[in-house]
Amino acid sequence: MEYAIAVIDIGMTNKKIAVYDHSLTQLETKYQNFDPIIINGLETHDLEGIENWFINCLQDFAARYPIKALAVSAHGATFVCIDKDRKAALPCVYYTHEPGDDFHRRFYEQFGKPEVLQERTGTPSFKAMINPAKGILFAKEQFPELFKNITCILPYPQYWGLRFTGKTGTESTYMGNHTYLWDHLENGLSSVARDLDIADFIPAKLYNSWDTLGTITEDFSQKTGLSKETIVTMGLHDSNSTLLPHFAKKGERGFIVNSTGTWCVIMNPAEKYGFSPEELGKIVFFNISAFGNPVKTAIFLGGQEFETWSKLIMKIHNRSDIPGWNESLYRSIIKEKKLFLLPELTPGSGQFPASKARITEDDKDYFFNELKDYPPCFKDYETAFAVLQISLVMQTMTALERAGLEKGYEIFTEGGFRKNDPYNALLSSAFPENKYFLTDIAEATALGAAMTAKMAITGKKLSDLAGDFTVEYREIEKLLFPELQAYRKLWLEKAEH
Repeated sequence: MEYAIAVIDIGMTNKKIAVYDHSLTQLETKYQNFDPIIINGLETHDLEGIENWFINCLQDFAARYPIKALAVSAHGATFVCIDKDRKAALPCVYYTHEPGDDFHRRFYEQFGKPEVLQERTGTPSFKAMINPAKGILFAKEQFPELFKNITCILPYPQYWGLRFTGKTGTESTYMGNHTYLWDHLENGLSSVARDLDIADFIPAKLYNSWDTLGTITEDFSQKTGLSKETIVTMGLHDSNSTLLPHFAKKGERGFIVNSTGTWCVIMNPAEKYGFSPEELGKIVFFNISAFGNPVKTAIFLGGQEFETWSKLIMKIHNRSDIPGWNESLYRSIIKEKKLFLLPELTPGSGQFPASKARITEDDKDYFFNELKDYPPCFKDYETAFAVLQISLVMQTMTALERAGLEKGYEIFTEGGFRKNDPYNALLSSAFPENKYFLTDIAEATALGAAMTAKMAITGKKLSDLAGDFTVEYREIEKLLFPELQAYRKLWLEKAEH
């Protein structure tokens, strides 16, 4: 092979290092999970342990592959505060920590109303610390003495870039990822960054994800066996990385990606930035693509909803299988309009923040948190699962519409729900004016990151890489469900009240 590319793909649970050859074929992958380090009762990232694992893996790969570039993709909502020694100045707290209602109230009193901030920064109000500005304020309050030592604050991918190269920088996909720190209207750091007194600590210029941050340091070269000429790209946000294979194959617009997992992330490479009045206050937001363009995004915890309700249904019936597509059963439930499963198991996490998780059967509510008697429909295993699947489709339909789905756009579903036949059959049929496809990209995040590294090595444009890999877009047949919109109208009435 001419050269190899190493990709570090950092998820909240799985950490992964993959090696690609010059033609973007994945050659080998290593995985590892890391338990949090508990500090002051808080879950924090084991930065040292993760770094040592990266070094050990790269030692092995460097001995067997001619690695010429290193690219990093990482989960969102995480920034690292840096000290004068270019190490973490204080613990990096998990964004899943919930600081409490009083903290959120104080945040908005100090920095502005949620709707105003959403309009300017493209960022909705999340619970926990999924808004990184909240995480930085929390760290400032929890570790005030350590916070005095910071010299720089870096997005998570660029923190690792610093560790590898000794150089700092920021790029678009992470700064624009529901951080409250970037003002989309001013195209610069936000009032929140300024009012937090951290604007001087964040490199303000946004680079492209395929730009070269630098070559690896002498120390990192000695530890890993990589050549000192190994380049490190700027790195990027994982969800945005998954768009790059589609950008290469399909162009920059005209499709929406429905990336499914614990979070279902619906991303629309939009023509322009901006919210309608009814979208403000909802979990709809804008990312910035690798090309610096707006990506309208809507999310909900679809995988979590599916897993939690599934476990309950399986426990009731002492079974572990998931029923397949039963068209007549789904038609019956939708036509009768008597059974509804409503979100949200994690309040405020999705498209229906006012909804309380429950089953409604014949206008009687069975709330998830108060279940003593199971709803009658749960006595039938297939019916219980069908009501759950319909709910996931209802939530996805709203998320797709809020993300800006238009007539003629293609919908690409990837991730965990690719193998969910009932979900895909019904969702495809719900949008008769949009072609619906399942893709076969198993690890789109790592592939997207590898593409940025190849662009850095070769100087090629993203579209020039389209012939280097294949993507199967398998179209799903559409069925006629004339009663679906009437069912959805009732479902929405119940979910929004």
